[in-house]
Amino acid sequence: MSDELVPDPSQMRASDADREKVARVLQAAHGEGRLDLHELDERLRDVYAAKTYGELVPLTADLGMPSANLPSPVQQNLPSSRIGGTPGPTTSIAFWSGVDRRGDWVVPASHSVVAIMGGVELDLSRARFAQAEATINVFAFWGGVVIYVPEDVTVRVDGAGVMGAFEDSTHKTPTVPGGPVVRITGVAIMAGVEVRRPKRKKIRGDKRAEIED
Repeated sequence: MSDELVPDPSQMRASDADREKVARVLQAAHGEGRLDLHELDERLRDVYAAKTYGELVPLTADLGMPSANLPSPVQQNLPSSRIGGTPGPTTSIAFWSGVDRRGDWVVPASHSVVAIMGGVELDLSRARFAQAEATINVFAFWGGVVIYVPEDVTVRVDGAGVMGAFEDSTHKTPTVPGGPVVRITGVAIMAGVEVRRPKRKKIRGDKRAEIED
């Protein structure tokens, strides 16, 4: 049996009706002066050329207006609310060891990650957030940190590397606006901090294996 990938919701096909809804939002934005005529023309061309929900979502994300209310799997497959709950641990520390934090946990307003000759993996796929904005402070020395951020969480990465690096690959896929905001900052000294989209499932017969984008 050949391998089959579980569909990425943002890559699901949009309908003509979906495109028309987005077009109406853009036209209303032009009427309110949010878009000039040139911008409207550019975005309308993108609307009618769009094949997937992931291509439609960014076209209205910066307008500060009611959304097109697309019946998008991008929205349907995400939790109705990620905000609220009793804050979980405020630290993840790996010293010559490893920490793997995933599943249902509540990210506090501030969470510190320390990886010294060790590794830390934080997966926010199913996490809730104590507040609408959270900061993850990272200190990595001869270690590695991987943070998985789903598409309904806005991420801002501004850490510094000293013979190391903060690498953000989430820009490769669109962010669904309106969710929590996570700032990832800190310093990586001879170490690496990677910010990625969550792992997806790859089906092989009866078995599932995790793959990364």
